[in-house]
Amino acid sequence: MKVEQLSVFLENKAGRLAGVTTILYEAGVNIMALSLADTSEFGILRLIVDNHEKAQAALKAEGLTVSRTGVVAIEVAHSPGGLNRILHILEKHGINIEYMYGFPYQGEAAIIIFRFDRSELAIDLLQQNGVRIFSESDICRAGKGVDEKPSHI
Repeated sequence: MKVEQLSVFLENKAGRLAGVTTILYEAGVNIMALSLADTSEFGILRLIVDNHEKAQAALKAEGLTVSRTGVVAIEVAHSPGGLNRILHILEKHGINIEYMYGFPYQGEAAIIIFRFDRSELAIDLLQQNGVRIFSESDICRAGKGVDEKPSHI
């Protein structure tokens, strides 16, 4: 199960990131996760959003270069060794991680976004080892607090 990620290519100049967030805000698109990698001349903004088609159309309409990529979102225990366990499963089977970024989820876990060289194999191996794989709707619900544990009064 993959999640759609948008990659936006930006000049490395002041205000470019704010320009992207303004476009998404005006289109009514919510950013669920992001990562920004840069060089001296350009940056790649990677986004998980609640409506990738609307976001892509809005960004392209403003002349930005946008691509879509399938990535894998997994739950990782937010404790010593949580990520290590995942990485050893992947390493044992020779799966390369092209990049990754994460964000906290429910205090006891994190959601890590991975781009693998062999995504389908990685998904199968992780699921066989009891690792939770998130869908796009799971991420959107988590971002809105829907998947949170209920509070007790």
